[in-house]
Amino acid sequence: MKRHLTGWLALLLTILCLWTASVWAEPAHYKIVTGPERGTYIQFGQDLSKWVAPAAGFDLDVMASKGSAENVQRMRYESGVKLALVQSDVYQAYLDMANSGNADAGTAIRPLRLIMPLYDEEINVVVRADSPLKTFADIKDKSISVGLIGSGTAQSATTLYRLMFGQPIPEQNVQHLSNEDAIAALIVKKVDVAIIVVGQPAKLFNDMNPDLQQQIRLLKVDPAAPETARAKQVYFPATIRAGSYPSWLKEDVPTLTVKAFLVTYDYGLRDTVGNLNRFADALCTNFDNLQEHGHPKWKQVKLELPTLVRGWKYYPPVEKRLRACLATRNAAAATTTTTAAQTAQKPRSNCSSQERLLLLCR
Repeated sequence: MKRHLTGWLALLLTILCLWTASVWAEPAHYKIVTGPERGTYIQFGQDLSKWVAPAAGFDLDVMASKGSAENVQRMRYESGVKLALVQSDVYQAYLDMANSGNADAGTAIRPLRLIMPLYDEEINVVVRADSPLKTFADIKDKSISVGLIGSGTAQSATTLYRLMFGQPIPEQNVQHLSNEDAIAALIVKKVDVAIIVVGQPAKLFNDMNPDLQQQIRLLKVDPAAPETARAKQVYFPATIRAGSYPSWLKEDVPTLTVKAFLVTYDYGLRDTVGNLNRFADALCTNFDNLQEHGHPKWKQVKLELPTLVRGWKYYPPVEKRLRACLATRNAAAATTTTTAAQTAQKPRSNCSSQERLLLLCR
């Protein structure tokens, strides 16, 4: 009898210890790699850290970076990095290089998975205010800052140039500068063009001194130019709105865009899968808060999972949770719409013929 009591006490003590450990366990600490300090990516990371991660039960540290290419490497190899923001052309460039036989590219990109598409980032082609250049097609053979090595801007700038002109930027014409340094080099005439890929409105431009703003301007995309037709194989038409930079732009500027994606790894560990599942639920639940309180670009994000191009894959556990949540949201929206329609179309005996024609009553 005494032996049985001892066994039961030991079992109870073990259960109590496990329960206490679970109650007092520290939340997981994850990282998200984003972009430069004054870019849009880092603000999206901060929004996810504020509005989504706490509801998912973990801390999310927002890490600055050079941009998308660096983020792919850190997502793959840096401890604690569970999420990253990556441009679509950078993601595709890794896949293309992997498919062409580059083993390092394959090792880096093939285990990565998409959570969802986010928003379009505008390609800003900046020149001095007194520059004779007018459109994207005029930058051929000019000295160009394409962004830091490892940044998404550098990938976009070099891809854009190659598409437009059928050749890479001549090596002697390339400078790899940060966005801030590129603007400074532009003004002192060390480069002719600075290409900056960032979502509008960007702090980089809005925080700029008004005197400095007056020394630079944006080139436009010419929709009729053959260079534009070639660029649109990868990039899409868009507009940089004057309202995004009211102290700088006097009119809207036509440009091109690249898509940003939220990316993770093909995790299989139970705790990580569980945390990311809760992240998916929290993302869906708090999506309205992100759109209302987050960076203005959240208003352009659609909570949807479109069909992916070949070689791209969603992260299955999160995809399953998001699709379930989307179905619930859509069903709720449909119910609200139906109820509103029924209320608006309540049968009335005094309907006019015009009201009937406009389906205002039955």
